[in-house]
Amino acid sequence: MEFIFFIAAFNALFFAMLLLQKKKSLHDKILFIWLIFLGLYTGCYAFFMDTLFTGYHLLSASFISLLMLHGPFLFLYISALMEPKWQFSSKRLLHFAPFLLFNLYILIASAMPELAERIRLDHTAGVHSVPMLFKFFLMLTALSGPVYIILSIRLFRKLDINIFNNLFSSDAVNHDWLRKLVYSFGVLWTLLIIVASIHHIFNLFSWIFCTNGLFFALSLFIILIGYFGLKQKEIFIQFQKETIEYITEPKVKYAGVMIKAQDLEEYAGTITNFMHSGKPYLDADLTLPQLATMVEIPAHHLSRVINEQFGINFFDFINQYRIEEVKLKIDNPRFNNLSLLGIAFESGFNSKSAFNRVFKKMTGITPSQYKNRH
Repeated sequence: MEFIFFIAAFNALFFAMLLLQKKKSLHDKILFIWLIFLGLYTGCYAFFMDTLFTGYHLLSASFISLLMLHGPFLFLYISALMEPKWQFSSKRLLHFAPFLLFNLYILIASAMPELAERIRLDHTAGVHSVPMLFKFFLMLTALSGPVYIILSIRLFRKLDINIFNNLFSSDAVNHDWLRKLVYSFGVLWTLLIIVASIHHIFNLFSWIFCTNGLFFALSLFIILIGYFGLKQKEIFIQFQKETIEYITEPKVKYAGVMIKAQDLEEYAGTITNFMHSGKPYLDADLTLPQLATMVEIPAHHLSRVINEQFGINFFDFINQYRIEEVKLKIDNPRFNNLSLLGIAFESGFNSKSAFNRVFKKMTGITPSQYKNRH
């Protein structure tokens, strides 16, 4: 089992070093610190797993308290990845307060031999002799995982709302891996809490069985978060400084945005004409605020027109023009010298995966199948 822990520790440090070669955003910096911590933490456990929890009671308690840091790191990483203009502030340091209080308690206990002897993770001191405050901190450690999993899920819900509002690009990043990873880790953490609770209450299983299970799950998490996090981009779009009406619930569309039905139709005509004449969709980096500036329509009005008049969101609206452009180029002998990917890039797509996914979604067939039929 220790070989798995060593591999995970090496992977964490290796991915952290690779991040140094990447142009780092704020979420990359958080991930870098987190990976260094995970690598050292897992590596230390692999080295001292046989003696840590039997010969060093206070040190092992402090070592377990480090589990309190994984939840805050996960939450801060997802926040920085998903929220526009996210900044680290002193207020966010409160996420680490339980960890600091736990270790302050252990430090104070170390100066009191009778109390220090009762702070144990095994059962040799007797269940009833374990201090209540120590039990309380152990409970906080166990609950920190589920609590931050729930907070992370709330961030995903916020992301879904922002995608609905056309503020985030659903094509700019694949966040499904992170969502699934959070859900999976939440389930594993909960199961391990149940096992650890059974161990402490009924003295079943061994303590090393509980910790090995926890660090095995953590090792899998390290490998996945490092691999996918290394490839991740920001998923938000930088908007120009202007007042934009935001939707706070998916079902309450454009509350408070006053616009006449006649204006909606006129805006729709203006947009359609410009899409055909100006072909702004050929710009792979086109955003809603940029298009709003081009057609001289406020961004929040433009979003509403696209959603209500055309029945789709901004990204599907743009991509449907790109798909039609691809079809025209495939049918045009002048572009026979270009590959399908070359045609896609000429039509405004910026990645092969996005092109294939969107084409299949909108036509029901792959680009290769379309080209063969024509």
